[in-house]
Amino acid sequence: MASPQSKSRLDVAKRHVKPVDFFSSLKLALSALIVVATAIAFAMCWFLLKFGWSGWIAMPLTLAVALGITYVFSRGITAPLRQMRDVAEAMAEGDYTVRVDIDPTRHDEVGQLARSFNEMAGELEHADKMRRDMIANVSHELRTPVSALQAMVENMADGVTDPTPANLESILTQTQRLSDLIAFLLDLSRMEAGAASLNIERFDFVEFLDETIEPLEIADGGHGHDIRVEVPGSLTMEGDQDRLRQLFTNVIGNALKHSVDGTAVLVEAHENESDCTIVTNVINFGSQIAAEDRSAIFRRFVKGKTGPGTESGGTGLGLSIARWAAQLHGGSIKVVDDERGANFEIILPKYHITEA
Repeated sequence: MASPQSKSRLDVAKRHVKPVDFFSSLKLALSALIVVATAIAFAMCWFLLKFGWSGWIAMPLTLAVALGITYVFSRGITAPLRQMRDVAEAMAEGDYTVRVDIDPTRHDEVGQLARSFNEMAGELEHADKMRRDMIANVSHELRTPVSALQAMVENMADGVTDPTPANLESILTQTQRLSDLIAFLLDLSRMEAGAASLNIERFDFVEFLDETIEPLEIADGGHGHDIRVEVPGSLTMEGDQDRLRQLFTNVIGNALKHSVDGTAVLVEAHENESDCTIVTNVINFGSQIAAEDRSAIFRRFVKGKTGPGTESGGTGLGLSIARWAAQLHGGSIKVVDDERGANFEIILPKYHITEA
């Protein structure tokens, strides 16, 4: 958190903010200030000389008045800059809640910079909150399977339970949960690094989807979801199957997680010949995502809202990893308007373009 000294500086700066809002450009404001100060200085000098004042007295006095006028009005122009300095110092001390207090009607370069600064501060505050939530989530996600594994192995070691196939399967399930979490964290580290190598190959898109959906149907268990696939049988594309499998597994898995038991999830795809892309839509029937939330759900550590018959949990990384995988291939993913439900549209180039 920010120190009392930082908060005090911010409060003082806010009380003395008197921005010059008459101009849409800082250059115009400074030019006008120079013209006004010069005109006042000239008029004052002429007035003093006319009434018999010595030039050695009139000139210094006129310069002092001009400097005073310039200083007073320039404080209003530069006040947001001083605020940004104090806000930056407060943020360096760990307080991401501070903002620059800028008049919304101010449209010069300083006003635009202050608003951009506040947007940056908001993103940093969100990232810091998500980081803290991630630590709590990962700690919980790790503790649960580790505790279960420890209890089951201790019981077997003490002879309380026998190593039956059912007990060993439970151990395997918890181990898989740990493996999935570690894979998520590794993917996060790759995202932070900003790049990843791709193993590009041509493959049959329908066969790829079938192989991706099969384990999801098994994991879906008794929820009764019906995954319907409507894809032309002749689609082929180029890409890294492992990365693309992450993309489609996370998106389809997210649709299943947020679908009421017994409902359907539709996966439909077609080739857009005009721009040589493959467009895939994953539709979760019956649920909708508010327009204001459609970009936020692709942020790291953001979890979607749950309702009756849907599941919660996870790390909040699935959709951010999906977007990362799509962008690695030069594609995109977004939520589009659809009366049928939440519609995730994935656009991928049919052919991989190697950068020179």
